[in-house]
Amino acid sequence: MKHLISLSAALTALALLASPAAATCYAEYKAKQDNPLQLHYGVMQLGATCPPRGEAQAQVSARLSRGGWVLLNVISLFDGEPSKAQEKNAGSNYLRY
Repeated sequence: MKHLISLSAALTALALLASPAAATCYAEYKAKQDNPLQLHYGVMQLGATCPPRGEAQAQVSARLSRGGWVLLNVISLFDGEPSKAQEKNAGSNYLRY
């Protein structure tokens, strides 16, 4: 019985360690404004999990439109922290919208 309890405790501990940490979904995107033409690249936080691509595009587009921008395309969706290069490339548009 003692062996069974310790085995159960060990399996529970392994399950907790194996479960992924709470990840955050980010989208890399390109957007534009007209008159005069302006383009920007940005990184946007979407939530705890990445939605399907079409839903993500709708979310990004809606948030950008509030700032007067038109979504050109979502480059990628990814979990985890954006890289330093992504942060640097996005500049003031890093997590802005």
